[in-house]
Amino acid sequence: MPVPRRRIVIAHHLVWTAYGTWLPNDPRGSGSHAVAAEPLAELGPLHYGRRRIQPPPREVREFYDRAEPLLQFPVIRFDQRQIDLVAAALGDAIANDRYTCYAAAVMPDHVHLVIRKHRDHAEQMIETLQNSTRLRLSTSSIVPTDHPVWTHGGWKRFLNSPDDVRSVIRYIENNPTKSGLPPQRWSFVTPYDGWPHAPKPR
Repeated sequence: MPVPRRRIVIAHHLVWTAYGTWLPNDPRGSGSHAVAAEPLAELGPLHYGRRRIQPPPREVREFYDRAEPLLQFPVIRFDQRQIDLVAAALGDAIANDRYTCYAAAVMPDHVHLVIRKHRDHAEQMIETLQNSTRLRLSTSSIVPTDHPVWTHGGWKRFLNSPDDVRSVIRYIENNPTKSGLPPQRWSFVTPYDGWPHAPKPR
C-alpha cells in the first residue's frame, strides 16, 4: 500500500488580537486552556478551539459588555493613525528578519498576515511581530509601557498549496472593506508569484 505523501508547509496564515478583544472564554471559542482572572471565569465556560456552531453576534456583544469593566486595562481598538503605526512596525520587523509577507490586514482589533515558510516557526514570527509593534506604540506614546497591546500568542494555519495561499490572500485583502475601512496596500507586502512552483527566470 503506498505511503501517503506528506503535505509540505509553504506559508503561514498568522492571526492575533488586540488586548481585551478575544478573551479565553469568548463564546466563539479560543486558543486558551485556562481563564486566569476569576471574575472573568464567572462570565462563562471556556471552550478550547473555535466552536463548530458560532453564537449570534448579540451574544458575543453581551459577553464583552460584561467583560470589559472587569479587565485590568482598557480595551485597545486602533484608530487609523495607530493602524498606520502598527503597519510601519510590521514592515520594519519583516524587513529585519527577512520574512516574505504575501498579505496583511491591520484591523482595529486584530492582525492578519500571510508569511512564507521561514527558518522561524509560526509562534516565533508572531512573538517577533507582536514585540516590534508593541514597542513602536509604546515609544510613540500611544500606549503606556505597562499596558498590554496584544493577547498573548495567536493563531496559525498552515498553507500547503499555492491555491491555499491565494485563497487566504483574497480573504485578508477583503477584511478591511468588509468592515467599512479603506482598502489597505502596504509596501512590505510582496505579490504572490506561486512559490514554490513559480516559473524559473530565463
